[in-house]
Amino acid sequence: MKHDLTHEFFLGFIKIHILHHAAEQPVYGLWLIEELDRHGYKLSPGTLYPVLHSLEKENYLQCQQKVIDGKIRKYYRTTAKGQQMLGEAKARIKELIEEVMK
Repeated sequence: MKHDLTHEFFLGFIKIHILHHAAEQPVYGLWLIEELDRHGYKLSPGTLYPVLHSLEKENYLQCQQKVIDGKIRKYYRTTAKGQQMLGEAKARIKELIEEVMK
């Protein structure tokens, strides 16, 4: 993803997608890259992992490491704070859609 205004604009959408999916089930980086790609977001690991780490640092996500086929994989889940933020984001998205789509 380019580092310009478009990148900054869509970064919020990407974070909401991450919180949404991590609230449904534990998610890991490669799965998120593929899922976000389905929605038109072309992310490299160099873009995604700093976003995951910042969400974890701010306590919106928690990370758990598991060994899968002899390799350590980090799984992310939404925390209570992340759930609250996701709920607030959904309310604001609904309000925005109602206003913009009139």
